[in-house]
Amino acid sequence: MMDALSVVSQLRDLASEPQNREVIVQDQGCLPGLVLFLDHRDSEVLLATLQTLRYLAELPPNIPTMKNELGMMVSLENLMGREGLSVDITALAQEVYDILRTPANPVPRTPERERRKKSQFFINSSNKKAKSVTLHIQGLDSTDQRGLCEEALLKVRGVISFTFQMASKRCTVRIRSDLPTESLASAIAATKVLSAQQVVKNEAGEEVLIPLNPSGVKVQENSVLPDYLPEEEESPEREVDRAISRTTAKEDSSGSWLNAAASFLTKTFYW
Repeated sequence: MMDALSVVSQLRDLASEPQNREVIVQDQGCLPGLVLFLDHRDSEVLLATLQTLRYLAELPPNIPTMKNELGMMVSLENLMGREGLSVDITALAQEVYDILRTPANPVPRTPERERRKKSQFFINSSNKKAKSVTLHIQGLDSTDQRGLCEEALLKVRGVISFTFQMASKRCTVRIRSDLPTESLASAIAATKVLSAQQVVKNEAGEEVLIPLNPSGVKVQENSVLPDYLPEEEESPEREVDRAISRTTAKEDSSGSWLNAAASFLTKTFYW
């Protein structure tokens, strides 16, 4: 079962990757949910929440949105004056509070930089049904290999978004429902130094790796990377071979771990 600590811990891991920070803050559910967690009774949840906010605040354009989020500054002030908390929590609450109070100078984006930012996280947007798959990528050992993997995925028509977990050599990819998972494996295998297996859960809820055959699969490539437009969300149908989500305890009924976490944050923890 998805719980507060697992959700905020996974969200913190996502926020630790710089390319994810703007997406998390712009999500309609994640930031309000993090504000709710600032009132949680569990010190581990509080610390993980503050660490997440600290990561998100490292991107200057995020600061005004975070500061203006309803309840953010008040909740941080309450934490700073709350008795019985560890020094780590109160100090981190003070640090985040000070960062959000400091006027931020937004960094201007050139058209090329804007295009590159969008294409890295969101690629295609014409999908009406989408699914998420999690891949274990052998050879994903450094930023160089990660760059190769990104380039390979960016070329595949039908890929919508992707995020990496470098420590576990995994990549969570959101794709059109009609795109075969083998197409991802074929594109990754074309790098000559990387190979991919799909991560799924068996009947006992344990993670297993499923080999993917990249041979003989024709990959349709993007000729020009389109700008991102909001996709039309539909809950993916249950599939036997569906990949696990970023949290291993609950299926992703909304199609991506980020959306599932946002739904959990905003609908479950109003206490």
